[in-house]
Amino acid sequence: MTKENVSLVLRNARRVVVKVGSSLVTDEGRGLDDNAIGEWCRQMSLLVRSGREVIMVSSGAIAEGMKRLGWSQRPHEIHELQAAAAVGQMGLAQMYETKLRENGLRSAQVLLTHADLADRERYLNARSTLLTLLKLGVLPVINENDTVVNDEIKFGDNDTLGALVANLVEADALIILTDQKGLYSADPRKDPAAKFVHEAKAGDPALETMAGGAGSSLGRGGMITKILAAKRAAGSGASTVIAWGREPDVLLRLSQGEPIGTLLVAQTQKTQARKQWIADHLQLRGSVVVDAGAAVKLRTEGKSLLPIGMTAVVGDFSRGDVIAIRDAEGAEVARGLANYASSEARLICRKPSGEFEKLLGYLAEPEMVHRDNLVLMR
Repeated sequence: MTKENVSLVLRNARRVVVKVGSSLVTDEGRGLDDNAIGEWCRQMSLLVRSGREVIMVSSGAIAEGMKRLGWSQRPHEIHELQAAAAVGQMGLAQMYETKLRENGLRSAQVLLTHADLADRERYLNARSTLLTLLKLGVLPVINENDTVVNDEIKFGDNDTLGALVANLVEADALIILTDQKGLYSADPRKDPAAKFVHEAKAGDPALETMAGGAGSSLGRGGMITKILAAKRAAGSGASTVIAWGREPDVLLRLSQGEPIGTLLVAQTQKTQARKQWIADHLQLRGSVVVDAGAAVKLRTEGKSLLPIGMTAVVGDFSRGDVIAIRDAEGAEVARGLANYASSEARLICRKPSGEFEKLLGYLAEPEMVHRDNLVLMR
C-alpha cells in the first residue's frame, strides 16, 4: 500500500471509535489525568464539528477506583475488583462529561459487556442506541460494565471491546491510544535492533509473533490484545491505528492522514464483511414468506423488507435472530436480522407501519429487516 493510500484510510474515515487505555487515563494509576482527558475531548469535539462521528471507549474505572480507595496494587478478588469499578466509574463518567461539555459536546455513558454484543436482541438494541446518539450529536463514552460481570474483569479487555464496538456501529476506523508509539518487530526494551512497524495488514499472523505481553500493571491488555482487536475490527472493514496517546493533537493529525503510529489496514470492504457475516455465519431461526411485489423490490431495488409485504411467518425466532426471506414458491430470496420476534411479526404481517403501535403497544423500526442487515441469496 502506498503512503498516499495509507493517508486516505483515516482521512476518509467518517465514523471513528477511539479507545484509550488505563495507564493513559489515570496517569499510571496516580488518578484521572484531567489534562490528558481534556485534550482528547478537545480533539474529539473538533472532529465532530468537522462532520465526523466519534465514539470513545475508555478504560480506567478500576484504576481510578483503586486510587480513590487507597489501593496501590490491583486486587485479585472479584468482589474487590467490582467494588473498585463501581467507585471509579463515578469519577470517570463525571470527568468525560465535564471535559466534553467544556468543549461544547453532549455526552452519554454506555456500559456494555461482551454478553450484550453476543446476544442478537441486545446487540441490535445497543446498535440502535449508539446510532441514535450519534445522530443527535451526542458523543457516547463506553466502558465495560465491570461492576456486575465477573469474566469481563478477569479475562476481558477494552481493546477487544473497542473492536466489538467498531463492528457494532460499522465504524470506518478504530484508533487505539496507548502508552507506546505503536508496534515494533520485537520488544524495543529488550532488543535494540527492533524495527518500528509503520503499516501492515490487519490479521497478518506475523503481527501476533511480534507482540509481547501486558505492558502495564494497571491494564489487562498489552500489544497482543491490540493486534487481535485490529484483526477483529478488520472483519467488518474497519482499519486500526495504534498510537501514543500523548502525541500532540494525535487524533486531529491522524484524521488529516498523517502517518502516526502503526496502521493495520483492513483487507475487507465494510459492506462485504457485513453481508458475508449474515450470509455464512449465523444460524437461521425461522423465515417469513413475502409476496411477489416485495420479492421484486428486494431482488432488484435493494429495499428493506416491510411487514406489509409479508404473507406468512414460519418458526419461532426472537428480535435480532437471522431469518430467511422466501417467495411464494419457497425459494430463499434473502436473509437478514429480524427487527421483530416471530410472535410480533405475525401480528404486523400485511400491516402498514402506522398500525404497529396499536397492535404491539410500541413502535420500534418500520422494517421487518432493514436493508443494512439484509443479504440477497443468489
